[in-house]
This record gives sequence, C-alpha cells and structure tokens, in this order.
Amino acid sequence: VQLQASGGGLVQPGGTLRLSCAASGSIRSIKSVGWSRQTPGKQRELVAQITWNDGKTTYIDDVKGRFTISRDNAKNSVDLQMNSLKPDDTAVYYCSAIILPTKGALQGYWGQGTQVTVSS
Repeated sequence: VQLQASGGGLVQPGGTLRLSCAASGSIRSIKSVGWSRQTPGKQRELVAQITWNDGKTTYIDDVKGRFTISRDNAKNSVDLQMNSLKPDDTAVYYCSAIILPTKGALQGYWGQGTQVTVSS
C-alpha cells in the first residue's frame, strides 16, 4: 500500500492551494485519511481527518472554516482544499491513512511530505 501526496507550493497570504493524496496497492478497505503538518522543531499535528464510510470530518480549530477535506471513494483519494492561507500555515504537509490491506491487519500508512509555503 502506498500513499502519494501532491499539490504543495508557494502561495501568497490569502491564497488557496489544493493538496491531494491517492492510495494505491492491495487495499481491502480504508478506515480514515488525515492530513498533518509539521514545521522545524515542532511536533507533527493532525489538522484534518475524514472517515471513509460516512465521510465525517474533523478539523483543528485553527483551520476550521478555511480548510476542507473531502474524499473520492472511486479513486481512493482525499483532497485538502486550503483557502485564506496564512503564513502560519507554512509547513510540510503529510497525508496518512488507516487501511486494511488485502493481506494482514489494519494499519497506518504515511505518504511523503509536500511543502506548503505561504509568503508574500
């Protein structure tokens, strides 16, 4: 099982970016997918999460109303739409997922990070 993240970049304050995370491989089912971010010297924090079966979403307070996480069941992918970006949103963003593979037990997976820089 692999997670492929994409969509980072440089944007001005107030701008928008859309991150995507695609899961591939021997997947039986997906339980949840999340986006986390990390800056140097700080712990990685989960900013948004979506459960696969019912689409329930959760966000940290800092991104509520600005970020939207959504899923595409057919493509096994999740997007994070980020609006009204602030310089404090600058970080490396990682997608993660709890997945049941076709063989083995339920486990967590991480994608590679994608840099988001908000700067004028």
